[in-house]
Amino acid sequence: MIPLIALIAGATVARLVGLAGVDALDGWHPALRVGLALLFTLTGFAHFTSPRREGLIAMVPPRLPHPGMLVTATGVLELAGAVGLLIPATARPVAAGLALLMVAMFPANVSAARRGLTLAGRPVTPLGPRTVLQIVFVGAALTISFGT
Repeated sequence: MIPLIALIAGATVARLVGLAGVDALDGWHPALRVGLALLFTLTGFAHFTSPRREGLIAMVPPRLPHPGMLVTATGVLELAGAVGLLIPATARPVAAGLALLMVAMFPANVSAARRGLTLAGRPVTPLGPRTVLQIVFVGAALTISFGT
């Protein structure tokens, strides 16, 4: 739920700043980039901080090798993506790459939900709500990539 709040709050605050006269944030498209960047900053840092890191490693489907390395790699990609979203010249291709990354990582969410895992002491989001969240997040990235 925190990533969704970050997306909505970040985009809303950025849009308000744009309405207050900051030209770089004048419009929903740049504001959405800020919201998505905030989301990926939060989730990216979770890949490196305890106890979330341990939970994310446990979420990696058992058939995949080197779960710690995969969590590190995806964390780096998320943080780099957050930066790339804030640079107008790179935002569109970065957003497309992040959409693909989210699709590629979704099986870990499915696996975690099916195995009844916990993340930082709390059950992972059930598969139905997690799927809806994933659609919203991927949709936001695709809106940045293909929107005006």
